[in-house]
Amino acid sequence: MLASLEARYPGLAFAWPRPGVLEITFRGEKLNAMPPALHRALARVWRDLEAVEGVRAVLLRGEGGVFSAGGSFGLIEEMRASHEALLRVFWEARDLVLGPLNFPRPVVAAVEKVAVGAGLALALAADIAVVGKGTRLLDGHLRLGVAAGDHAVLLWPLLVGMAKAKYHLLLNEPLTGEEAERLGLVALVVEDEKVYEKALEVAERLAQGPKEALHHTKHALNHWYRSFLPHFELSLALEFLGFSGKELEEGLKALKEKRPPEFP
Repeated sequence: MLASLEARYPGLAFAWPRPGVLEITFRGEKLNAMPPALHRALARVWRDLEAVEGVRAVLLRGEGGVFSAGGSFGLIEEMRASHEALLRVFWEARDLVLGPLNFPRPVVAAVEKVAVGAGLALALAADIAVVGKGTRLLDGHLRLGVAAGDHAVLLWPLLVGMAKAKYHLLLNEPLTGEEAERLGLVALVVEDEKVYEKALEVAERLAQGPKEALHHTKHALNHWYRSFLPHFELSLALEFLGFSGKELEEGLKALKEKRPPEFP
């Protein structure tokens, strides 16, 4: 079954590090930035995982001890070049967040080094994010010149409160893992070199728990998020509207030139 999943999703690797714990390691570009195929895989894989026997918990991590710097330049350029691609990635971005939230088993994210944009969305959509003290967390959308869509409007206000959400999203202010735990954005922070070890420990404990009771508790808790799905979908639509705007042109150019953007 795992071999067929790897054939279908070539950017993902699957393993059983502990009984009942399915580990998914994703491989992207530099800092595990997500090219189109990987973005698609991380959005779609959740439905297929439901058919894998023996899964009691999922452990999600990036290859090489780095979580993800978000969508790649190639993904953005593809959206700008094709209306069909824009619509496809819109629905993928929705499923990238709702996939882990709706998956019936607990999902643990081992968040190392960086989690930016779509990478941060994936990390925070997990049930438990284990983050290194020095890991850099950043939403990144305003820096790019598009609205803070995908996970931000759905998750941040409930996790950290509206005042802190606005401060970090509107100013594009980064957080360390230590700061994120203090604010309540992530569940657990550990020394940078201990992230995977602790995440695996948490996943193993979940895998040993009562399968049905865990499923029902997760499902009920996530109704807090489902209550705000209209907010989520509006923010996502406004984000993707920005991919045809002039502010994105400057944001992209500034990122490639490694300088602050100068928006008109």
